[in-house]
Amino acid sequence: LIVAAVLYDNYAKRQLLQDVRTATYSAGLHSSGPIAYIESPPMGGAHNVVWQNCGIYEAPIHNEHAVHSMEHGAVWITYRPGLPPDQVERLRALASDDYLLLSPYPGLAYPVVASSWNRQLTFDRADHPGLPAFIGRYKNNPETTPEFGALCAGGTSALATTDSLS
Repeated sequence: LIVAAVLYDNYAKRQLLQDVRTATYSAGLHSSGPIAYIESPPMGGAHNVVWQNCGIYEAPIHNEHAVHSMEHGAVWITYRPGLPPDQVERLRALASDDYLLLSPYPGLAYPVVASSWNRQLTFDRADHPGLPAFIGRYKNNPETTPEFGALCAGGTSALATTDSLS
C-alpha cells in the first residue's frame, strides 16, 4: 500500500508539471543596464551581476536581478496586480520559505506564473496544486540550478519602482 501511494504521488506530481515550458539559456552571462527578455517574466538569460534577495515584495522587482536569483536556485512567483487578496495571501504563505521570490508583475498574461532557471509554469489561481509541485521540483535543485549552493541573500532588495538599472 505504501509503495502504491508513493507511485501515485510521483505520478500526480508529474501530471501537474506536464505543461512546464522550458528554455536553454546559458548561465553566467552578466550584463549591466536593462535587458530585453523573450519571456515575460523571464526564465533565464543574461542578468545583472547583483542578484535579488529572496523574499516577498509588495512592488515589482527588476527582471535582471530576479533572473540572477533563479541562477542561484530561486523560484520566482509573479502575480498579476489586482489578484484577489486571499490569493495573494496564499502566495505569501508559499513564498515564506528560502530560495523563493514573490512579486507583482504588471502586464502578466496569467494570474500567477512560477519561473525557475529555464523553466516556467502558468496558473489560473494561487491555490493550484501544481504551484507547490513546481516549487518542490525546481527550487534549489542541484540538477536544474546552474549555480547550486550560491546565496539568495546578500544581493539587493531594490524595487523596480524606486531603483533604476541605468
